[in-house]
Amino acid sequence: MGDSKLNKGIGELFMSPNADDMRGFFREKKKQMKNKLTTVSDAVDTYINDNDYLAIGGFGGVRIPTALIHEIIRKEKKNLGFAGHVSTHDCQLLSAGKSFNRCDAAYIVGLEARGLSKNSRRMFESGNVKVTEWSNGALSWRFKAAAMGLPYLPSRVMLGTDTFKHSAAMEVECPFTNQKLAALPALYPDVAIIHVHRADIYGNCQIDGILVADDDIAKASKRVIITTEKIISNEEIRREPSKTVIPYWCVDAVIEMPYGSYPGNMPGEYFSDEEHLRDWLVAEKDEMQLEEFIGHHILSSKDFYEYLEKNGGMNKMRKLMQAEHLY
Repeated sequence: MGDSKLNKGIGELFMSPNADDMRGFFREKKKQMKNKLTTVSDAVDTYINDNDYLAIGGFGGVRIPTALIHEIIRKEKKNLGFAGHVSTHDCQLLSAGKSFNRCDAAYIVGLEARGLSKNSRRMFESGNVKVTEWSNGALSWRFKAAAMGLPYLPSRVMLGTDTFKHSAAMEVECPFTNQKLAALPALYPDVAIIHVHRADIYGNCQIDGILVADDDIAKASKRVIITTEKIISNEEIRREPSKTVIPYWCVDAVIEMPYGSYPGNMPGEYFSDEEHLRDWLVAEKDEMQLEEFIGHHILSSKDFYEYLEKNGGMNKMRKLMQAEHLY
């Protein structure tokens, strides 16, 4: 016991893992089953502040809360912390808005098979963003620890790697076996933004397809904003309670936002708009061209519906729905 050779990562820990402090916060958080319907603009105004630490639901290009991220950019929220957990177009958007200055990075900059986001790469190479590294699994389990009300979870991931070296994890000794393990500190975000398939007005949410860590992110975060493809009745929620993956008591705001993941993929609803994502990559090659691109698509659009219209509106969405179902 007490091995002086136990290692510690050199990365900065951006959020306190103190579970007792967070239990105190959640104990006082109001949990009424009340109507939480609002607008994207009001939700971002009310629940997202400069310097907050932001977690985003979804997985890669799947179920991105794009409408909320656009509003963060329009309202010029700055100096956010950011959980870069399988983050593709969401990282690309936040980098375009220069919205964050610190990042727990697991998967960033890459847009999967589409290539690398040149502007995201410039953002991280600028020196204006503090970065602490994790594996995707490690970042998921940090949310899991927070959702469980624990300060950390033990794991074997990252041990012996440079990822561990540049993380904020610590080696600990198992009290039962004396084996070395990685202690992954709990991650309690200030605010989470998550896009789901269905929700009721109280915030009970259903998600089809890949879930990843969204249930844990919702339980770990101080404030949770939900956008949903469709509002359904509470009676429908109660008919199949096992489908509720995020319960109402986690949620602060609900916005009905059809196609709210565009240009990302919404499983069972619509495919990603690969043409528009290619346009993003072309625009990013030149900073001036990117500025004009963002100005046209986001800053000059009064809301997400106008953005959709600029990119083909319902005609485009019908094609993407057909592509999702392989018509």
